[in-house]
Amino acid sequence: MISYDEAIEIILQSVRALPAVSVATDQALGCVLAEPVASVLDLPPADNSAMDGYAFCCAGLPADRGLTQVAFVPAGSRYAGTVQAGQAVRIMTGAPLPDGCDTVVPIEDVAQDGARIVLHKQPRPGDHVRYRGEEISRGELALAAGASIHSGSIALLASSGIERVSVFPPAKVAILSTGDELVELGQTPTDGKIINSNSHLLAARVREAGCEPLLLGIARDTPDDLKNKLKRGLKADLLLTSGGVSVGDCDHVQQVLDTLGFEKKFWKVAIKPGKPVLFGTIAGTPVFGLPGNPASSAATFDLFVRPALKKLTGRAAPRGTRIKARLTAAAEGGYKRQTFLWGRVAVSDGQLTFTPSRRQGSGQNRSLQQSDALLPVPTDNPQLAAGSEVEIILLRLPDMA
Repeated sequence: MISYDEAIEIILQSVRALPAVSVATDQALGCVLAEPVASVLDLPPADNSAMDGYAFCCAGLPADRGLTQVAFVPAGSRYAGTVQAGQAVRIMTGAPLPDGCDTVVPIEDVAQDGARIVLHKQPRPGDHVRYRGEEISRGELALAAGASIHSGSIALLASSGIERVSVFPPAKVAILSTGDELVELGQTPTDGKIINSNSHLLAARVREAGCEPLLLGIARDTPDDLKNKLKRGLKADLLLTSGGVSVGDCDHVQQVLDTLGFEKKFWKVAIKPGKPVLFGTIAGTPVFGLPGNPASSAATFDLFVRPALKKLTGRAAPRGTRIKARLTAAAEGGYKRQTFLWGRVAVSDGQLTFTPSRRQGSGQNRSLQQSDALLPVPTDNPQLAAGSEVEIILLRLPDMA
């Protein structure tokens, strides 16, 4: 068996980013830029007022700080004249600064008597002025290749005049559960049957990764049914199965994949849970065979499939987020396989803490609902003491309320 680190390296060497596509800026949320983007505009496009107030020339301010108002400049318009020494214009936030003006004072710092205003205090040249291109100038890099697009990115791109961007698209992930024991949600399980929860789990995990799940349903434990559904799944960017990858009499997934040209990269990794995980490619399409037990399926998704999806969608750090935390209780694990423990992240006295779940069984779903992270326990290390600092794999930001 190979180690977890060896398996991750094989995956990242085998997976290639999807071809970039051009999308409208407002459709790029959650994607990664494939090419750098430069602004096509100066932002702001002209020197303008940062406040509702009065604009004037600071050097031409009379000794008594009195000025004559000669115009009103609302946002979206421009004053065509030139403001002379001793004059001012009332100006709204965002309005272009008229010729002859270099300073703005807020309305609340001015006393007004008809067309005459008096400043309460001496201003400084340039007060409350936003200068042309001070945020970003035309031709300047707005976002670099590899940047993840979030709402702030959309705002910057739109204000910079960028209508379309080149991005790595969300991966389409085909999900197939296997096993005669499974029934779909909505059916009543009888005679040893169980509900196919793994498809729902994995589809949710795929959506959390910013990708698109394509549910193939349940494949029965016959080579023909498996082959038909696996062939459908190979039309996606990544194929994901759960169940049927161990050594049981009804575990046919690997053998059927071989008939479809499967190039096996590894089978079995020295981890717990999830030892029988399978990975390979068919004509370049990544294929994962995950164990059928829910917690094992979830763990192997988070440990192996999630990094592959990040690589497919152009993420710069596909290995995931690892952070330090203080262990609140002793953690068992290690031995001959690297153990990954589910647990909850919290903040105590300004420090992140990790509390291992009491339910670590590979056949349980309850440990998943209560977990924000996985704790890797090294091999040949049977226990980590409470209070020790550990490195955890963060799966999601915990609810800190």
